[in-house]
Amino acid sequence: MPLCFSNLSFLCRTPAKKDKMSSHLVLVVLFSLCSLSLSQDCTPEVLENVDFPGGDISFLYSPDVTHCQLLCTQDPSCLFFTFVRADWTQDNRNFQCLFKSSPSGKPSQQIPIQGATSGFSLKFCNQESEPCLSEVYQNVDFLGADYRALFTPDFEECQRACTQDPLCQFFTFVNEAFVTPTIRYKCHLKYSGTVARTGDIERKTGVISGFSSSIQTSKFFQPACQGKLLPSSDIPGNDFVTLPASSPEHCLALCSAHPSCTFFSFESNNFNCNLKNNPNELVTIPKQGFTSGIPAHFCQLDNSWLEVALEGVDFLGSDVRPEPMDDADTCQKTCTEDRNCQFYTFTTETFPFQDFRNICFLKRSITLPAPPKVNKLDNVVSGFSLRSCSI
Repeated sequence: MPLCFSNLSFLCRTPAKKDKMSSHLVLVVLFSLCSLSLSQDCTPEVLENVDFPGGDISFLYSPDVTHCQLLCTQDPSCLFFTFVRADWTQDNRNFQCLFKSSPSGKPSQQIPIQGATSGFSLKFCNQESEPCLSEVYQNVDFLGADYRALFTPDFEECQRACTQDPLCQFFTFVNEAFVTPTIRYKCHLKYSGTVARTGDIERKTGVISGFSSSIQTSKFFQPACQGKLLPSSDIPGNDFVTLPASSPEHCLALCSAHPSCTFFSFESNNFNCNLKNNPNELVTIPKQGFTSGIPAHFCQLDNSWLEVALEGVDFLGSDVRPEPMDDADTCQKTCTEDRNCQFYTFTTETFPFQDFRNICFLKRSITLPAPPKVNKLDNVVSGFSLRSCSI
């Protein structure tokens, strides 16, 4: 909820000689705005052929307005959105889901326009934690995020293959009329991310950060297991993505959840988690400040790392809301009990700015399956895993 945003980095840019009255006013405004955003009504309806101009924060790709609305709901800063449909003809922004916000929490304008659908976040509605995404999309390609391919007789079997694979989140199937004969009937299984991902991570005086102990890090519930950590070692090369991670154990969870990750290296000085892919060989070298490891893809990882409070570590951005709180333990408990919270940062009595001490910033990231890009493409069919559906 963007009106509650209070990324601690803005405090570090505040003049050192800021007077007590001005800092108090900032705090009052912060919580007043937060209260305003929390009082909004549930508005599930969408407006076809309507644009909410301005207020853009960022965008992701979506195959339809329902998926776009769910993405906006999970993004902590999005209060309303505009989805650019497949029939949009003014430029090439088809399938973009434009996240938006405003100080009032509502769009300043509503403009009639063909090819766009607009609506509101469902943050203020009762929602399913893992919604069913049962729609399939003819002549729509989910580009990228592939980790496995096989041949199937039709898209229904491709969707079943995705549903039966705990690591698959969505798919694209190439049908019998596709222009390239050699890839007809090919089923591409895809993954975008299921483990909570923080924004940038920094070392900072007077803060404690951590995770909800109830977040899911694996699609497997048994057997229990542990991956392998290799302290003071690096595995050079073979990187395919670098993500922020708070610890080697967090990096291990990110690697274990990703079907393409064969091993990883974590850099403690900058909190970089380098996911790597090389199924043929694993070469380690001694290196201080690095921890490498081998994932465990097919079991329930030990999640005791979720209970660890990280002193002097700040999770930047992704704020759902701030709450005054006495201590970091209460902050962690509050995050765990709030289904919208995945991680948190708490400002302690030693935080440099006195009027911002003892505040718990509850945070979250998007975990809904999200294709990196969506395009029109003849003779392909795309869709999502049906694991969350009652079928």
